[in-house]
Amino acid sequence: MICRCLGTNWTRENLIMKKPSHKQALLLSSVIAVAAFGASSAIAQDANDTIVITGSRIHQNPLNAPNPLQNISSADIDRTGLTAIGDVLQKLPITGSAINTANNASGNLGFPPDGSGIGAGASQVDLRSLGAKRTLVLVDGKRWISGSSASGVPGAVDLNTIPAGIIERIEVLQDGASPIYGSDAIAGVVNIITRSDFDGFRANAYFGLFEDGDGETQSYEGSFGASGDKTRVLLDLSYVRQQDVAAGDREISEFPIAGIGRCLATCSSGTPQGRLVFTDPNTGIVNDITLNDGTLNNGTSLPVFDPLNQNGGDFHGFTVDDRFNFQPFNFLQTPNERLNLFAKAEHDVTSEITLRVTGSYTNRKSQNRAAPEPLFIGPDAGNGNIMDTVGIDVTNPFNPFGFSLDSNNLIFAGRRPIEAGPRLFKQNVDTWFVGGTLDGKNEFGGREIYWDFNISFAQAQANQRKTGAFNAARLKRALGPLNLCVDAGGNSIDGCVPFNYLGGQGPNGEGSITQEMLDFVTFVQKDESQQKLFDLSFNVTGTLLDLPAGPVGFAAGYEHRNQDGFFIPDAVVTAGETAGVPSSPTAGGFTVDEFYGEINVPLVSGLPLMQMLEFSGAVRVSDYDLFGSNEVFKAGGNWRVTDDLLIRGNWSEGFRAPGIGELFNTGSRFDAGIDDPCSDLLGLDPGGTGTAKSATTIANCGTLGVPTDGSYVQFGAQIGVQTGGNTSLQPETSTSYNFGFVYDASWAGEIAGISALVFEADYYDITINGAIQPPDPQTKLTQCVATLDPILCNGINRTPSGVINAFDNLLGNIGGISTSGFDWSIKLALEETAFGQFSFQWLNTYLDEYTERVPTATGFTEFDRVGTELGSPERGFNQYKSTFIVDWAKDEFSGSVSVRYLSSLDENCPGAVVGLAPQLCTDAAAGTNVIDSRFFTDIQAGWAPESLFGRDVSLTFGVNNLFDTSIPFCFSCDLNSFDGTLYPIPGRFFYSRISIRG
Repeated sequence: MICRCLGTNWTRENLIMKKPSHKQALLLSSVIAVAAFGASSAIAQDANDTIVITGSRIHQNPLNAPNPLQNISSADIDRTGLTAIGDVLQKLPITGSAINTANNASGNLGFPPDGSGIGAGASQVDLRSLGAKRTLVLVDGKRWISGSSASGVPGAVDLNTIPAGIIERIEVLQDGASPIYGSDAIAGVVNIITRSDFDGFRANAYFGLFEDGDGETQSYEGSFGASGDKTRVLLDLSYVRQQDVAAGDREISEFPIAGIGRCLATCSSGTPQGRLVFTDPNTGIVNDITLNDGTLNNGTSLPVFDPLNQNGGDFHGFTVDDRFNFQPFNFLQTPNERLNLFAKAEHDVTSEITLRVTGSYTNRKSQNRAAPEPLFIGPDAGNGNIMDTVGIDVTNPFNPFGFSLDSNNLIFAGRRPIEAGPRLFKQNVDTWFVGGTLDGKNEFGGREIYWDFNISFAQAQANQRKTGAFNAARLKRALGPLNLCVDAGGNSIDGCVPFNYLGGQGPNGEGSITQEMLDFVTFVQKDESQQKLFDLSFNVTGTLLDLPAGPVGFAAGYEHRNQDGFFIPDAVVTAGETAGVPSSPTAGGFTVDEFYGEINVPLVSGLPLMQMLEFSGAVRVSDYDLFGSNEVFKAGGNWRVTDDLLIRGNWSEGFRAPGIGELFNTGSRFDAGIDDPCSDLLGLDPGGTGTAKSATTIANCGTLGVPTDGSYVQFGAQIGVQTGGNTSLQPETSTSYNFGFVYDASWAGEIAGISALVFEADYYDITINGAIQPPDPQTKLTQCVATLDPILCNGINRTPSGVINAFDNLLGNIGGISTSGFDWSIKLALEETAFGQFSFQWLNTYLDEYTERVPTATGFTEFDRVGTELGSPERGFNQYKSTFIVDWAKDEFSGSVSVRYLSSLDENCPGAVVGLAPQLCTDAAAGTNVIDSRFFTDIQAGWAPESLFGRDVSLTFGVNNLFDTSIPFCFSCDLNSFDGTLYPIPGRFFYSRISIRG
């Protein structure tokens, strides 16, 4: 029933035909938010017309809409110069951190705790910084299928499955709506309305690239529509190809820590020359050494080891400068290729009943890249898998020490096999959606009742191929004893080839690991995931009775939904034999039956200072086969004080059922960027801070089993965190309310040159209880060391040398989130002059509170996230975000300027930075840094002649980040030294577009 009006279809043609003034358009954009980024196509609505808009299923006058709503038109999408819908939504001030096409963490971070997988190649939306899984995504008012990227079972929609070319507008509800739509609508709802123009054809071609010549993006789209007396058909075919931007090609990301120009302790201990930390069984000396460059180790000529001088012979003591810079292998922008076929048909069965069918198919090919797989072995390697038991036997022909490196004396070893090439993660994702709707209206009791019956099926199938993966079981065998690999006659056993872990890159720099060695120990990792959605619903809406103030509106309905999904890692991974990030299968599903009812009661109308006062309410009852029943309620009110002023408020309950990954993930690992407070307790490490920790920290670390002599130094910047689902999870619940107003300043129209002026402001408050989440790992470890709280310290285990070898961080309904803030906007339209017509918009969001609560032994600890950056995974909570837009049009020419502001963020400054580059930290003594605020400016110019070569043609040119504004450093962020969920890829981006319609 979305977009079907009483007597009028809410279509582009009907809107444009009415040719309203700027005042009407701006007022409607403030109430139903028809234009969020600029003055969109002319829009008008008669005072007596009613429509269904996002946030309610009752037909109502949009001028009295009770919910705060933003809308992005297709023209607004074009104005951004972006081809991915997720990237477009990311520019809204109300959005937080979400996965986008700058996410390249599949090989480096592993699997997030919620079982969703890393989502490589996907693009999501996060409203209110509450996470993408708490934002409901609809297409034409119907639930869309969650994504699939062959690394887990996500609980959020991949917006790359929805092509930009089919979108007429996007309605963003800035309020909880679980009583209307069910699970997930805690932070808000994104409702994508597809095109309904069925006549003629159109074609678009787009090309863009960065000033540095990389990141080339191409987009092509063509559509054709035809209509007859009763039948209308629309076909759309689109193709998008986005090429990569390499991390090594931007100064900010060429090293793990920006601003230094070389490696610090955040570079890798796994190096091409190898790092060895072991106790010499003959001398008892602990060595931390690496092979000198140019040394030959071919099994015949072996390196010389001096047992009394680790800087003697062909080895030297390992230093910060020996660490490996993995950054040049990473992507800032990931390659992404999308092909979509979309079809839409309507047939009028009778004058009052219409059958609508929609079909969509999207194929996405995407790729992530990481440095060659690090081979960390030994008890303190911290892998949490078979690699912690791997050693190098004395019989291995490349072992120069004359004794085995095993569990008796090996502490840690790291080798980066660059001979194997980088790890490549290639995703191939097919997403199908088929849906049908039969809707109409009937007269009942002298009243028109509207109804619709909907059925849809969707499937997202993903495959991922990882090359450069190592089989840990085979590597262990190839490192000896030799008789497990080669028989007495020197013949290979089952293809085994002794592995040269200790050979470095050799005299010629070409490496010592041969292709024969790689053929035995490497494999192509093949992972698969799938999600399915079946949805059936029936809705009815109309009026119940007439009151003196107007008719009582109602809506009611039923929905049945079934979701299931699975993730199947490669058999080698499932067997626990991978040298990479371990994971286990996930499989499961759930079924839910739901009933809802909604009512809108006009209480007063036509009185002074009370032109309209109405009450609205809703209830939804959900019955899950896994959790039982759940009820949520909503109540709200609208008060139109005068023609100019509307005051509105809502209170609602919400819930979110746990996703398939959260419920059924049987175990995986997430490699989080964590600074261990117990590392380098005495400040003796050359790559550390140079300052001893406090007496309390030293004592507490000793209690936790860390040697207090300062001998423990964290080997790498990441610590493996074991994660997993929980079938005992219950739905998380929420309570939210908002209060605001819309003020259309009619007096402004009396000022010369002004056409319309509209103010809008809303306050929101959301509290989530029983939040499904693990504690932030850095926060958990820091607080564990500071307080020795048994709940926070539970699951964090260390080896006798102090290394964390187990860090359990499983999901639970463990805490809560409270957030509140303000949204406000000012929209101004000027009268047309000889210089053209100008309009202005200023959109703002202020985050007043964002508090996370985690349990402790004595209750809960609260963490204030306002104005902070967590970094791993990247989550930034800017206190203030703002966008200012100027639009101009004259005859066939147009232009726009958009300025986006992000306020500063506070972050932890890692110990490696404090120790070797303290000048980069705002307060090195406190270990903190300020990520500075930034303004980003985009411009666009367009030319749309009435006819060119006999066709309607428009040409567009634009530049994003016009002033090449630098991206602020983030030292706690994963990989690229900035938060890619908040800030654009560094550099100017130029683009052009040509559109033809006929």
